[in-house]
Amino acid sequence: MSVSAYNPLLHSGAGGHVNAVLLGLLAAAAGGATPADVRLLNGAGATWALYSKWAGEYHRRFPEVAINFQSIGSGGGIKAITERTVDFGTTDFPLTDEETRRAEGIRQIPTAVAAVAIVFNLPATSTLRLTPDALAAIMLGQITRWNHPAIAATNPTARLPDAAIAVAHKSGGSGTTAIFAEYLAKVSAEWKSGPGTGTSVAWPVGIASRSNEGVIAAVREAPGRIGYVERASAMRANVPVAEIRNRNGQFMAPTDHAISVAAERAVTDDYRVSLVDSDTKGAYPIVGMTYLLVYGDIPDVASGEALLNFLWWAFHDGQHLVSDAHYVPLPTGLAARVEMTLRRLTVQGKSVLAASRWARNGQVP
Repeated sequence: MSVSAYNPLLHSGAGGHVNAVLLGLLAAAAGGATPADVRLLNGAGATWALYSKWAGEYHRRFPEVAINFQSIGSGGGIKAITERTVDFGTTDFPLTDEETRRAEGIRQIPTAVAAVAIVFNLPATSTLRLTPDALAAIMLGQITRWNHPAIAATNPTARLPDAAIAVAHKSGGSGTTAIFAEYLAKVSAEWKSGPGTGTSVAWPVGIASRSNEGVIAAVREAPGRIGYVERASAMRANVPVAEIRNRNGQFMAPTDHAISVAAERAVTDDYRVSLVDSDTKGAYPIVGMTYLLVYGDIPDVASGEALLNFLWWAFHDGQHLVSDAHYVPLPTGLAARVEMTLRRLTVQGKSVLAASRWARNGQVP
């Protein structure tokens, strides 16, 4: 088996999903390929639902390449690519200035638009509308009962119980937390000066879970609970999500259209852009992007060429899987810039995509 120069010893993150190593190699064997014929790429980080779909479909189409993707969260993905133990990392939040300094030579490339959904458990109602002030006050532990006037005012027909609110949140380094904390800091001065921003914050109240699935399970466990998760996880679990009032006074659910609208202006040179609390009409206010982390110049020839071919395929023929995984494709203008970024990536200083006939023609290998 041809194994990446970065990570000859494969392992899974604690509690994480591992994709395409076992399934991919079994499929390769069933299709006539031997393990020695398979080029193995290793990735780690967030957004398992999307990257695992890409990995599985790419291997089905090109059995000579298998992708092992370890679901260890944004913080784990950043750490893994910085330490060069994987071929690519993924994160649901752009690198900070300090992370960028430590990750010299790494390029962060947006792959899809994501959102944070507010999930809740109120047996008497399946709809809930929250203002930014009310949502921040709940997360700060200042609004503690469901029939509080700030909640009742925006839900006049809902049967809100006189019951305690219990918050469920994520623990550890989480891109989902980073997006949500950034939003709260924008709409609440008290949150900004208190818990603040980052992939891990000191939550004033709540029940901690390491994963989106864990937060959903905690919310489902008892009435009166509320939490935040990646929208894709909420859709897969089919749990109620709240509508959040945006800066235009519209209560918006995290629909594909409302998420895409928030990302239309996301064009910067390094893709480090905030999408939360957009002032665009019709935008859902808690939006971010999921990023791929890869070295601008990849040192290993075989793995580098295989990786860049996989990425080109993902941004072209693999785009239909973005919606299948409950994410939102990049807006057209941003997608065009990403394609230019991919063409500039090199392997041992040499261009791979810009020089290949299939890339020039917008095709896949």
